[in-house]
Amino acid sequence: MTLVTREGCVHCAQTKELLKKIQPEYPDLVVEEIDMTTPQGQELISKYGIMSSPGIIINGELFSMGGTTEKELRAELAKLIKK
Repeated sequence: MTLVTREGCVHCAQTKELLKKIQPEYPDLVVEEIDMTTPQGQELISKYGIMSSPGIIINGELFSMGGTTEKELRAELAKLIKK
């Protein structure tokens, strides 16, 4: 999972706290955080059409932008585990 964030973003902070909370339940989940103001972040914004932060990319596909709920994130992770 890639989390595209920016400093001072309230939704980014909320999403990071959510991930910190649920990550122990998903030991294989690797989260990479990339600042959207860096060249790598700008590349991801362009590639995935991220319009608001945070952008959440899971397995090479844009899952969410502008934040997500615990329920939505858990549902997506459950789908991936079933595959």
